[in-house]
Amino acid sequence: MFKRLGTEAAIVAAAAVFVLSGQDFGANSRAPRAPQGQPAPRRADGKVDFSGVYHAPGYGPGDPRSKTGEGYAHNIARDLNPADVPMLPWAAKVYKERMDAESKDDPEGFCLPMGTPRVNPYPWKIVQTDKLFIILYEGNVHSYRQVFLDGRPHDKDVIETWWGDSIGHWDGDALVVDTVGMNDRVWLDADGHPRTAKAHTIERFTRPELAKVVIEITIDDPGAYSKPWTVREVAQLAPGWEIMENICNENQDEHGNNLDVQHLVGK
Repeated sequence: MFKRLGTEAAIVAAAAVFVLSGQDFGANSRAPRAPQGQPAPRRADGKVDFSGVYHAPGYGPGDPRSKTGEGYAHNIARDLNPADVPMLPWAAKVYKERMDAESKDDPEGFCLPMGTPRVNPYPWKIVQTDKLFIILYEGNVHSYRQVFLDGRPHDKDVIETWWGDSIGHWDGDALVVDTVGMNDRVWLDADGHPRTAKAHTIERFTRPELAKVVIEITIDDPGAYSKPWTVREVAQLAPGWEIMENICNENQDEHGNNLDVQHLVGK
């Protein structure tokens, strides 16, 4: 197994990514890089096999920086122009308020789930069967997503959750993941792009070669945006890595007050 930074060092390094927007894991020459140009593996049924551990999109070795230096964890729209993210007036106002306050109320900062389709700088792992596609996240609250591939429809009685109700189907070699039933408590990134309970996301997973997975994410949220918009993320395979245990607990007193608030940077 490829040796990684110790737990404390890894947490410090990840924290630095959020504090220093110009820094990302792509500059980490110690990170493993998969052989380039090799064909994507396939399962016995001929379907593309996405199984493996991946660097978070934008945080792998040699991953290009955005124009602003931000990673997707900071800004899901890092590769887009402002006009490409058609926020409704209330959403633009909330987004500006979150930016002005330096994201001090970010739910992830309180150990709440990051939700669909947010990412963070930590690695993640895909486990795939013929009926189920699971993503295990090292970061955040060590969360997971289930995507059902057994042909079921969306739950008609779905309850709004952080991750939503995800079902998938194959379109050639692409796995198309359709998610509804999400709550309005999630930020799409640390900068604070909002998401409402009206959100509907379509993620298109492809693996053009062994070394990478491409995810095209369309966010259709009429509660916050005037039309759907799409981002494209690339995750590099991390050969020899495994995801590590990562614990996130709120520091609360006996009354449920978060004692970390007084130490958070922001306004």
